[in-house]
This record gives sequence, C-alpha cells and structure tokens, in this order.
Amino acid sequence: MNHACPAPGAQGAIAPDSVDWTATSLGARASWPHALRLGVDIMLNTPVPMLLSWGDAGAAVFNTAFAQLAGTDAPGGRSGQDLPAPLAAFPGLFERARHGEAVQAAGQQLSFACPGGERTLACDLYLTPLAGEDGKPGGVLCALGACTVAQAPAPEHRQGLRILVVEDNLDSQYLVCEMLKAFGHDAEGVADGESALAMLRAASYHVLFSDVSLPGMSGVELARQAVVMHPLMKVIFASGYGDTLLRHLDFPYVSLQKPYDMEHLQTALDAISRQVHG
Repeated sequence: MNHACPAPGAQGAIAPDSVDWTATSLGARASWPHALRLGVDIMLNTPVPMLLSWGDAGAAVFNTAFAQLAGTDAPGGRSGQDLPAPLAAFPGLFERARHGEAVQAAGQQLSFACPGGERTLACDLYLTPLAGEDGKPGGVLCALGACTVAQAPAPEHRQGLRILVVEDNLDSQYLVCEMLKAFGHDAEGVADGESALAMLRAASYHVLFSDVSLPGMSGVELARQAVVMHPLMKVIFASGYGDTLLRHLDFPYVSLQKPYDMEHLQTALDAISRQVHG
C-alpha cells in the first residue's frame, strides 16, 4: 500500500489506551515503568515527529507525524530492530543515548521512501534517554525538529522562550525540559519552590511553568513571589486538582489540567511568544 509523505510536522493525537500494546514486546501498559508511560504519552500527543525505542527486544513506537514522514503504519509498536529506518543510519548517536547521554545533532540527512521516489530531509535530532525500573537507561525518545525540504516553503520562525520548569517528579521534569528544548525554547528545571526562587533571583525568565502541588512551598505561593520579582513574567500552572486553588489569584495565569499533553502546552507557549516577541 502506498503512503503519502506530507510536510513535516503533521499533527495527530492518539489516546495511549486505544493501542493494543500487548501485541508488542512492550506488553500491557499497566506494567510499564513510569518513564516509559510518560514518554509514550508525550510522543503520541505531540505534533512533532517522534519515536521511541525501548528495551533489548527493540520495540519501536512512533507517532502519527513520524509515521506520515516515514510512509509506515502508525501509531503503535513493532519488534525486531532497534529503530525503524531511516534512523538506523545513525547507530553511534543512538548508542550514546542508550547509555544515558542526551544527544542533540543538527541537520542530519534522513531518507524517506515516498510514492514516486526517495525524499531526503535535513532534520535536527533530539535523543532523550529514558530510565528503566532499575534507574538504568531503558530506552530512547527521539524527536525530529526543524525538518526541511529544498522545494518546501521555510517553516514559520518561532522565537524561543526562557522557561523555568518546577516539577518535583524528576523523570517528568527532565522529559518536559527536553521536549521544550526540542520545540526551540530554553528550559531549565528545578524540583521545589525554594530552588525556583533562587533561580529567579539569579536570572530572568519569560515563563514560570510550575506544578501547583510541590514539596514545601506550593506552586501558587511560588508564583505570587515570582511575579513580584518579575512583573512581566508569564505563569503557567499544571494541576491535578482543577482550578480550585487558583480562584483568588490577583495575577494572570494559564492553567493546564493534568494529565496535559505537549500540544496544549505548546499552544499556550505560542500565545505567550506572540505577546513577548510581538
């Protein structure tokens, strides 16, 4: 069957529970480690082409945007190779990521089979190691950024934002920061409000992106102090409890209900970027 090869960045979100994971070597979703669940959730609900390789069996899962580039079935998983073509052309980069190193490689030439011939894209690769249950690297999450084709119009330029991420779950913090970097932003992460205030005293940020529930100082109190220090800074909250704790705040904010997906976060950041950069 022929598959179309549309422009990079085609959007599509898939509910993780709609995929039969037991048909792959990943097994039932309920048995996955936290980093794998989070990585798959981010990947399937992100408009950027992404794929994930997990475990020694080489289970490969990819989202709609990547599948449309590669001309393959999606989303879901398969076994029997470390990564689907054409990314297997960079074994050295993936080996580094599989050993725990976050890797960025700009302008890598990737070839995709399309109806009527092969197409080559220059893509920036962002490889993020994912931890297994034992804390050792269990897999690699790969995002393809800034994919360009010679005859295609140049993508709209987005100016990045400086974002401080405050999240006490270190796996979540790390993955969110890596994905924000893949989207072209400058992201730094801390685990509590006191550390965030120290960062805010030392540098300026466009956005404070904080969980509402944090150890010690709450995200709400952190934001109150942060906007006094930096009145022009924008605030985004992530909350698993709705907006109950946010009703009486006297400064503007955006609230994302957990579990949020990266597309919702990027939409909020795009709106902020237009306000900040004009």
